[in-house]
Amino acid sequence: MKILVLNCGSSSVKYKLIDTSTDAVLAEGGVEKIGLPDGFLKYKKADGSKAILELGQTDHNGSVKAILNLLTDPVEGCIKSYAEIDAVGHRVVHGAEKFSQSVLITDEVKDMIKQCYDLAPLHNPANMTGIEAITALMPEVPQVAVFDTAFHQTMPAKSFMYALPYKYYKEDGVRRYGFHGTSHRYVSQRVCEFLGISPKGQKIITCHVGNGGSITAVVDGKSVDTSMGLTPTEGLMMGTRVGDVDPGALVYLMLKHNLSATELQKVINKESGMLGISGISSDMREIEAAVKEGNQRACLGMDMYEQRILKYIGAYAAEMGGVDIIVFTGGVGENQCSLRSNVCAPLAFMGVEIDPEANKTRGEEKVISTPASKVKVVVIPTDEELMIARDTEAIVRK
Repeated sequence: MKILVLNCGSSSVKYKLIDTSTDAVLAEGGVEKIGLPDGFLKYKKADGSKAILELGQTDHNGSVKAILNLLTDPVEGCIKSYAEIDAVGHRVVHGAEKFSQSVLITDEVKDMIKQCYDLAPLHNPANMTGIEAITALMPEVPQVAVFDTAFHQTMPAKSFMYALPYKYYKEDGVRRYGFHGTSHRYVSQRVCEFLGISPKGQKIITCHVGNGGSITAVVDGKSVDTSMGLTPTEGLMMGTRVGDVDPGALVYLMLKHNLSATELQKVINKESGMLGISGISSDMREIEAAVKEGNQRACLGMDMYEQRILKYIGAYAAEMGGVDIIVFTGGVGENQCSLRSNVCAPLAFMGVEIDPEANKTRGEEKVISTPASKVKVVVIPTDEELMIARDTEAIVRK
């Protein structure tokens, strides 16, 4: 099957066309700056080089149409017509408790996704624009929604409940949902395939570390705890997100600086994390360069970033009664060997031992622990689009 995978954000649309018979990526790219005069479509050509197509001011519908036109272009395209696309899989950020797995999109499913708008006001409406665009342009093609939150629906109540008055859970759905679920599901399955073992009986900690980051405890292939919460702000320190913070500190700042809820949201989502501490950037490559130059705030930011990853690994190892495999994935987890070694060094008391040579890897599947290590430490590049394509194919074939 040829599956088009769409990830629609508020101002962007990323895409991949995947042939699920071989898992080959036939085309990939994305539209950026949607709604602005200088909008463009960046894509990978057949020879691997990158190209840009200027679009000007366009909306999501126009962006999806531009992608479809490029896919069928006589020179740059890889298919002859829309009809070659068998199905479309959409990343949908929030499914609340309504969705514990991927589903075929129907009018009823659309309504349920819209009911989650208040839980993900920046993401779900944008995801829906992609669904509606495909409905308008290719009304006959089946569409599947794959939810970031679905994998974490196996968490027990003790893991997902907040110690707030119970009525806020019952009436407003306030609880931990977790995110990056498609990535955590992919890498926790893939690491077992890579090692030639069954997920059954395995205690795995998956570390999705990038500009956004989360850690998940996986037992027998199922999520039992995760670091992100009601929103993607909780948990690890991230590029611009604050992560775990005393809620009393937020109330204090609101009162002291007369901040509105919208202004506070901007602080905790856009101005905090590595950017807020370093004052330099949210990009880890720029932080690394500043650390090498001895920038004290960059060094502090890196120390904090790594310490929080370590803390969650330790907590989840205790919660599961041990750990068999630790997986690093995401842009930072896959590529920054110093972070992996710094996080794993204090875990020597658990029998974790990193092979310095093996750890020099970037962006490839590799065991980076020594043969003597009691815990396997593995780098597994994530592939959320492939996971979405596989889910889409399985549901459509049913």
